[in-house]
Amino acid sequence: MKIAIVRLSALGDIIQSQVVLQFIKQEFPQSHIDWFCDDALKEILENNPLVDNVIGIRLKELKKNFSFSFLIKEYKKIKNYDDYDYIIDLQGLIKSALIARIIGKKTYGFAKNSLRESFASNFYKQDFEILYSENVIKRYVGLISKIFEISIGQEELESKEKILGYENENKNQYLKDNTKNIVFILGASWDSKVYPAEKMAEVANQLECNPIVVWGSDKEYKMAEEFKSHCSKAVICEKLSLNSLVELISISDLCIGPDTGPTHIAWANNVSSITIFGPTPYFRNTLITNISKTVDTGKEIDPLNLDKTDFDIENIEPEKIIKTAKELL
Repeated sequence: MKIAIVRLSALGDIIQSQVVLQFIKQEFPQSHIDWFCDDALKEILENNPLVDNVIGIRLKELKKNFSFSFLIKEYKKIKNYDDYDYIIDLQGLIKSALIARIIGKKTYGFAKNSLRESFASNFYKQDFEILYSENVIKRYVGLISKIFEISIGQEELESKEKILGYENENKNQYLKDNTKNIVFILGASWDSKVYPAEKMAEVANQLECNPIVVWGSDKEYKMAEEFKSHCSKAVICEKLSLNSLVELISISDLCIGPDTGPTHIAWANNVSSITIFGPTPYFRNTLITNISKTVDTGKEIDPLNLDKTDFDIENIEPEKIIKTAKELL
């Protein structure tokens, strides 16, 4: 059986959606699975032993430097992979549905009323109703469950195997043996998702730990410096590749950060985590378990009407995070 999965972006969604692979392989051990994604995010998939091929599509480059020759080249690359028994669009956008249809005719996805871009359902051979407001991880496994008629419940999700593979680059250089090692994520795709570095440093100061701060841009490095100015024991990492980031979080004791891709690595690889939520809904964007916890503003958030100008995350008291961290440690 040959299966193509389309989940183009974003980092956190690609991390979380990889959970479906182990359930497909459990049911169909001999299946061949290819994954189509944005070329810039290929690295987060390339070390997953359950994926046979990762096909990167240069979407951002195409959008930035559009040309018909470039478009045709990418189209031919996609069409080069065919003869799939199932082509599954886990993203549910018009662009992902269109790419799924270019790959072949045996397309499966979410039904019209289950999508933010409802027109995408027109590209599917068969679609399935799963509420858009449902938890995203349960949406992914729910779609797989309906396509293959298998049962995947909360118990199976909580006992899942680690999702992300990585090559060992010896990032334990940042760890200390005599204390708990906590990775702090500071940046996010929206400014309104970011928890203030000064308050995050206060969390670190109140815990007996080795605080390890990661960053991926100049803006995030400035946040890391602010964190360290309020927490002298903090260690600021070098700029890490995605592989190194996965390794570091996977060998740490706890990860604390906002609703962003790097924070979701911890859930993926069964590491204790605290995800801090502001303008996005905690009940939808991560799965709460005995080791994966959330802290939020207490406001009701509508998944269909997100407000990027809502900075209430800044009003979350560090004590709430500290209390949760102590419970996990």
